[in-house]
Amino acid sequence: MEKIVIIGTGTMAAGIGAGFLDAEMEVVFLGRSIDKAQASLTAAHKLALGLADGAPRKAVATSVGTIDDWNDWAGVSWVIETVAEDFDLKRQLFASLDARVPPHIPIGSNSSGFPITSIAQGLATRGRMFNAHYFMPAHLVPLVEVALGTDSDPVLGESVCALYRRAAKKPVLVRKDIPGFLANRIQHALMREAMALIDSGIATPEDVDIAVRYSFGFRYAAAGPVLQKEISGWDSMARAAVEIYPSLSNTHVLSTCVSDIIAAGKPGMKAGAGFMEWPAEKAAVARASYEKRLKAAFDVLNMDNYMDEKN
Repeated sequence: MEKIVIIGTGTMAAGIGAGFLDAEMEVVFLGRSIDKAQASLTAAHKLALGLADGAPRKAVATSVGTIDDWNDWAGVSWVIETVAEDFDLKRQLFASLDARVPPHIPIGSNSSGFPITSIAQGLATRGRMFNAHYFMPAHLVPLVEVALGTDSDPVLGESVCALYRRAAKKPVLVRKDIPGFLANRIQHALMREAMALIDSGIATPEDVDIAVRYSFGFRYAAAGPVLQKEISGWDSMARAAVEIYPSLSNTHVLSTCVSDIIAAGKPGMKAGAGFMEWPAEKAAVARASYEKRLKAAFDVLNMDNYMDEKN
């Protein structure tokens, strides 16, 4: 049985752990205290039970420890940190792991903002260090971006991707250390154009959401942008591009509509308002509906994986 060590005790740690538990892998949670590590393990078990819809699952070994004292690396396949997004904290942690973790064990950082090249700079075993970026909620969203730093070993990176495939995730190997990795760059290109359309009065925020969810977003659940154009034809895309590309937004600054709502203290549900008003009850219903749809998509993906293996 593969053994995974998760360092950190926040929301991401619980979601990441749930995915490995669902794949029947042994999981170890390390926190600043045993109590925090145990709470994260309990949360991960609860999320994993939801993934299985309460169905019986093979019992897997789990344990907890403290970040500074735990050293039982025998049988460990992968170490991933999910500590607070603080560069100095991550640098300090990786320096400790560099010295403590046997050099054949790959180590990942879930950081979305700090490149592994910077986190691991100057460390003796930086070749086995990678970004391993999840999207929230980590137990439901299948993608994991395994990003190479300047000194990361690409062969070892491929083996990390293989581990994630065994855990029923959908990993991609990002071969160059660039801001935003892969998915966030594509996502931000979409967001830049969407916000530009709102700024110019061409569409409302609500209409942008409807347009994306019920057109190409709807299709993307079945096929990514490359496969979709393989199906429909690149020639038609090329003809449309001649007309559309010159007018697309290429601004380097945040859109006015977003900077305005942030300045007004309305960054979204967590503050009770964004583009829309979010009283607590309405926000709770929207979040529950969102997770229900993600769970339905997760179940479909699992069926797709089963059919691929069967065929």
